[in-house]
Amino acid sequence: MRIAIVGAVLTVLGLVAVLTGVLPLEAVAALAERSGPILGFVVAMTVVAELAAEAGVFRALAERLARMAGGRAILLWLLVVVLATASTVFLSLDTTAVLLTPVVVSLAAHVRLPPIPFALTTVWLANTASLLLPVSNLTNLLAAERLGLHPLQFAALMAAPALVAVLVPVVVVLLVWRRDLAARFAPDEPAAIPDRPLFWTAVGVLVALVPLLVSGIPVWIPATAAAVVLALVFAARRPRVLRISLVPWPLVVFVCGLFLAMESAHELGTTALLGAFAGTGEGSLELLRLAGASALSANAIDNLPAFLALEPFAESPLRTAALLIGVNAGAIVTPWASLATLLWHQRLVSMGVTISWWRYAALGLLVAPLTVGGATLALALTAG
Repeated sequence: MRIAIVGAVLTVLGLVAVLTGVLPLEAVAALAERSGPILGFVVAMTVVAELAAEAGVFRALAERLARMAGGRAILLWLLVVVLATASTVFLSLDTTAVLLTPVVVSLAAHVRLPPIPFALTTVWLANTASLLLPVSNLTNLLAAERLGLHPLQFAALMAAPALVAVLVPVVVVLLVWRRDLAARFAPDEPAAIPDRPLFWTAVGVLVALVPLLVSGIPVWIPATAAAVVLALVFAARRPRVLRISLVPWPLVVFVCGLFLAMESAHELGTTALLGAFAGTGEGSLELLRLAGASALSANAIDNLPAFLALEPFAESPLRTAALLIGVNAGAIVTPWASLATLLWHQRLVSMGVTISWWRYAALGLLVAPLTVGGATLALALTAG
């Protein structure tokens, strides 16, 4: 609800900018044309993820991972790493942070392992693993749309930094919690699936959706189709699940407000001040400068407005990639750097798991520079 209030305030300020002539109607129309399909995708994918979770897909997958681990905590954690990475890459960081977090925390509690390394692995990978595909992060969608890149072209550009951005936090978790991850546990039998037709329909929809998201078709089309199919199936079998809250209204209001506010700031020329920090050029040092500036901005004001503010200074695919490294992989220090992080923390609190923001920030200060620096150097090396 808080993000909806902030979004509403930003929207009102944007409307004031329109009424006073600061933000021309032509700019609003161009913004709507660009952001409308992206917001449609976010809404549709949220509905798909929520309904898939209601069908038991994520929980069944986690339980089967516990069986596959054979009683070894390190193997269970590595399987969670794979699951969190795949979920982020193909279903977006919000899906991982919001829906996978309670699954892996419950899984850790179920096998009597400390939940913090599993929870931190999930939220860090939700941010750092969101570099590979346009669908992985809203910032990626904005960047790919502006550059006109096919999803596979985008993936080719981001492959090396995406790999580094996954490996660095994984290595840190392994080193910091090596004793906990060396433990063993006794796995239990997976729980029965209560509604098999619903479960397998959801699995089929997800399996069909993943290749369509990287096919080059506008991503809102297959995402919307998947949401409609699942909604129809739930309407027939479990209609009570279909509620208005499936649509992430607070997120929609927040994003709309951010778009309007940043477009107004751009029209006023205030974002031009960031150009001094972003620099120019495509050498290794210049890319590190841009990635560092964008990471600092993301942790100061949230990664989405940071991307929108710095986007004018990322005029090439290579500089755009450096910008994305900063605002995506670097947004793991402050709690407000990423909306997914705030939602992740809410889920932890609701499950009785506590981690102070001071500890989170201290660990983030260790991981973020290593991740952003390593990923940017990987980008520069592969581009050269």
